[in-house]
Amino acid sequence: MKRTLTALAAVLLCTACAPPSTGGGPERQPVLTSPAVTSIAPSLSTGGRSQAPGGTVPPTSGIAWDDESKTEAVAVATWAMADYARPGTDAALWANDFARWLTPQATADYSTVDPANIPVTRVTGPATLAVDEANGYGVTVTVPTDIGPYALQLLRISKDSTWKVNRLTPPAS
Repeated sequence: MKRTLTALAAVLLCTACAPPSTGGGPERQPVLTSPAVTSIAPSLSTGGRSQAPGGTVPPTSGIAWDDESKTEAVAVATWAMADYARPGTDAALWANDFARWLTPQATADYSTVDPANIPVTRVTGPATLAVDEANGYGVTVTVPTDIGPYALQLLRISKDSTWKVNRLTPPAS
């Protein structure tokens, strides 16, 4: 039994390394078994730089910025920061209030935060945008707080969808 398994393993190992088979079709005609080579268009990375020579970047990512989009992004960031900056709030109430502003990923990321450990207690001024005119799907909003400016990354999936907070970055120490 052991000898049979050893021989079987050797045969499988040898056939795994062998080149593709070319014989044995109808009337002993060669059969091509390697995949056809196809041309693939270059993919583009974020930031407007192509990953392959000759790649082109669209002028925008599908959503043009307008004043309404900017106003909504500032409002969502400000409201989200206000809900975040409540360290004395019951944990369940804090999580439910804050989650309404978050992307699904951010909801998972911030689900274990204990509001008692949050150092910020209030928003202290108007938020400002850092808009990339070529990307209407995301924006960074800086919100001033009592411990310094927080940077909030907001995302949306379409022009008519609601902005959602994906990440909060606290002030540099």
